[in-house]
Amino acid sequence: MSLLPEQLRNAQGFNFYSSGFDMAWEIDFFGRIRRSVEAADAGIGASIEGYRDILVTLFAEVGRTYVDVRTLQQRVAFAEENIERQRGTLKLVESRYDAGLVGQLDVQQARSNVANTEAVLPQLRLGLQANLNQLTFLLSLEPGALHDQLETPAPIPGIPADIAIGLPAELLRQRPDIRGAERRLAAETARIGVVTADLYPRFGLVGNLTSSTVDLGNLGGSGTFAITPFMGLNIFNRGRIRDSISAQEESTEQALLGYENAVLFALTEVESSLVGLQEERNRRDAIERAVKAVEKAAGLVRVLYDTGLTDFQNVVCTERSLFLQQDQLVASQGQMVKNLIAVYKALGGGWSPAVVP
Repeated sequence: MSLLPEQLRNAQGFNFYSSGFDMAWEIDFFGRIRRSVEAADAGIGASIEGYRDILVTLFAEVGRTYVDVRTLQQRVAFAEENIERQRGTLKLVESRYDAGLVGQLDVQQARSNVANTEAVLPQLRLGLQANLNQLTFLLSLEPGALHDQLETPAPIPGIPADIAIGLPAELLRQRPDIRGAERRLAAETARIGVVTADLYPRFGLVGNLTSSTVDLGNLGGSGTFAITPFMGLNIFNRGRIRDSISAQEESTEQALLGYENAVLFALTEVESSLVGLQEERNRRDAIERAVKAVEKAAGLVRVLYDTGLTDFQNVVCTERSLFLQQDQLVASQGQMVKNLIAVYKALGGGWSPAVVP
């Protein structure tokens, strides 16, 4: 009677050592493995595009916040300039009142005009500080880190005089959300092939290598190696497999609808941003004309008041209108740049506005 290794160890006091590993190789006749790799690659691609989409949003937000900073600095500058102008008018009115040329009403109107403009400054400065803090947050910096760099006012960034409205549709493919939706659709489509392959047999090889010895130092001294072909077929689960195929096809249909919605949303966003840019340009041009007209009116009404040909109410209204129009002009200039950033973001970033020849 032959002894088994465990019986041999117990009977004679020997130690028995063994080691080995198994391996398997499947012949991918029906594309199950290939489709699995395709689905995995597409899933990784979708994740990458999601990361890029976040970057585009972040860059656009940084740009908009920087434009807000420069816009508010210009608005503060115009407010301070108008306050100085209105204070000069107040001094003139007070001197005329002391001389008995005007009544107390003119003095109070001048003081009210100065106070109203001064009341705007705290709100503008608060907004400026909030946007500076927002910008440092977006850049992962501590509050006040950009104070030295942005303390000195600078012009609002300019934009080209003309931008090509007829941008090619291929630029939409730069949008990470569209590319991500396309990759998700590719992954779901590949998974149909994975589950469909379960209807067909699998062919491959199974191997194992074993080594056994009673001497630990000679563990690789003797062993066996075997390779065996195999074939597998899901005979009793074909109904479940077909249900899985149907479910995966529905998932693919949902991914297709998601891709189509992403394209439609992108087209809508691009169209809206382009229209917004053009209409804000028209608004800016109109405000510029209004500012020029009010500046001339302010000079004329001051002369008329000095000569006694008009009352002080016209002076107050003109100065107030001048400040409001200048403030709206700066805000519109900043909004134009932000609308251009919206166009940039809607097209996925990474492009330069093409100037129409």
